[in-house]
Amino acid sequence: MSQPKVTIITACFNAQSTIEHALNAVNKQSYSNIEHIIVDGGSSDDTLQIIQAHKGANTIVISEPDEGIYDAFNKGLAKSSGQIIGFLNADDQFANNEVVAELVSIFDQSQADAVACSVEIFKSLNPNKPYRLYKATDFKPWQFRLGIQPPHPGFYVSRPAFEKVGFYRTQYKISGDFDWLLRAILLEQLQVVYSPKIMVHMLDGGASASGLKSKRLMNQEDLKILKQHGIYSNTIMIWSKYLIKLFQLRF
Repeated sequence: MSQPKVTIITACFNAQSTIEHALNAVNKQSYSNIEHIIVDGGSSDDTLQIIQAHKGANTIVISEPDEGIYDAFNKGLAKSSGQIIGFLNADDQFANNEVVAELVSIFDQSQADAVACSVEIFKSLNPNKPYRLYKATDFKPWQFRLGIQPPHPGFYVSRPAFEKVGFYRTQYKISGDFDWLLRAILLEQLQVVYSPKIMVHMLDGGASASGLKSKRLMNQEDLKILKQHGIYSNTIMIWSKYLIKLFQLRF
């Protein structure tokens, strides 16, 4: 039996300090049938040179200005040809070299629409000092009301499931993945396997984590998304998620 192709999409922009780690994380996977699509937003630093030097044989590179990360995601999706699709951010790494092989095994055994794995979050690229564990198995669908979602970097879906849910909505600057996951899980009711397996080492400091202004925008977008889908929430409920995140800290 042939191995299903896994598409991994990496969006990046001026990521010269981290992109090599993401490339190596994909290239070192024991699973061989991987399509890696890198969508660069027109970097002005050495990102493209690093990509060219370290890309694998099955790497597709798109480099052009975009309208933000969700526009970049959609470009990668439009170019993808894998039976299983997910994302690896430019400043993230896989937890080990067997991650994709184990992910495919879960899909094969469960026949699920999607697999959600756990993510460890780090303050630096040092993989020995995680400060937060984002467990996929802790997520419950009602938590969308609080602005909580499964960890997006650990969420992989089958191609039919992606086609059912559709592309990311680019009007959102920070919460496009929240909107997509809500549509996938609550509206389309995809069959999701929630795994305790740690799939990704995620570097803290992305768009949703960098400062109070970004958090305020994210929470405003989350509340707008919930309202548009007819799901009740309010500002207090949305901000209360940070209390829950305290229990994810690792000391």
